[in-house]
Amino acid sequence: MKILVFAHDYGVGGSQLNAIEIAATLRDMGQETILFGRPGPLNKRVDELGLEFIEAPVHRGRPSPGIVRALTRTIDQRGIDILHGYEWPPALECSIASRLRPRTRSVSTVMSMSVAPFLPMAVPLLVGTQAIAHYERLQGRQTVVVQEPPVDLDFNRPDGRGGQTEFRRRWGLRYDAPIVVMVSRLAHELKREGILAAIQALALVPADRKIQLVIVGGGPAETEIRLAAEKANKELSGHRVVLTGEMDDPRPAYGTADVVLGMGGSALRGLAFGKPLVVQGEKGFWRLLTPGSLPDFLWQGWYGIGQDPSEGQARLAGILDGLLTDTERATELGRFGLQTARERYSLKQAAEIQLGVYEAALERKPEPSHQLAMDSAAALKFLRYESRRRLARLRGRQTSDDFNANPVAISRPEVVAHG
Repeated sequence: MKILVFAHDYGVGGSQLNAIEIAATLRDMGQETILFGRPGPLNKRVDELGLEFIEAPVHRGRPSPGIVRALTRTIDQRGIDILHGYEWPPALECSIASRLRPRTRSVSTVMSMSVAPFLPMAVPLLVGTQAIAHYERLQGRQTVVVQEPPVDLDFNRPDGRGGQTEFRRRWGLRYDAPIVVMVSRLAHELKREGILAAIQALALVPADRKIQLVIVGGGPAETEIRLAAEKANKELSGHRVVLTGEMDDPRPAYGTADVVLGMGGSALRGLAFGKPLVVQGEKGFWRLLTPGSLPDFLWQGWYGIGQDPSEGQARLAGILDGLLTDTERATELGRFGLQTARERYSLKQAAEIQLGVYEAALERKPEPSHQLAMDSAAALKFLRYESRRRLARLRGRQTSDDFNANPVAISRPEVVAHG
């Protein structure tokens, strides 16, 4: 099978890293995989894994006619069987290209917190949580498969010592004070609130804990977060906030951590290092991973929504104080997290799920009139979406990531049934 994988960009991010690492695993399982897209920092990982990369043309808007032409040209030249787009712009462009080359099938992965409603309903869809899959089925999507974000457990492992000494030295981290690590894109949507809450929470933890909060990442909210960190460092007694900026390889940060804070793929990579995990969300949500909380995360994903943003600092401070007081429990929870990662989040398991979706897509013979009706409905929804975006831009209200800004929040069916 010849597969072209199109990530929405090759900047640092969990969805892109999943695309690359699963493609490499499929290649090792005997499939021919090619990566496509605009180059970025993660091309270093592409090169490390020995994957072929085709550079996409520069685009101004999405979907891009130039990108669609490049996709169809690659189909013709390389005999591509599957176009796999990650997140909505590549997914839409892959869908259009596959319509122009009917022998080729398109598949979509969305690891955002909700799915763009204008993705054609007939396109097989992989999502990261049971909650999103349940919601999408209710909307009438034909094929929705849960593929939890995987972790390369060979690349990310507790016994990987490389770079930790240098990381401590570079950022002046002490050995006699616990290190709490966040690896995150510093984005306004989804991330900013929790990162600022983590900085503010330090003021509520007793000074003798001497927490070192290390924030790894870059992004549009970096200036605001850096100012908050500088302010905290002037006012805090015993604690310290360190911002490293973006790191192509954050493994030394995870390896150095005593506790990891995070959501999504970043949270799961923390588990792979055997660290106790506090899951970050929005509106004051912070929750420790334990055997009791795991079922909720398996349903909703590694994320949550609280009731009141102002409660987040106190909630996180209480969790951190408890973990740092009871180090035996922290170690036990780190082991539990590592066990969870090994049982549920291996790349091989994710690649097998993905391969099954590809095989089913190739076997399916869509009925042309039905497909045309669903494509037309999707096009109408996209036009409405673009109209709302343009209106929002005129009003100065546009968000940079619409489908992380509006996460799906739906209870498990059995919880609804029992009230």
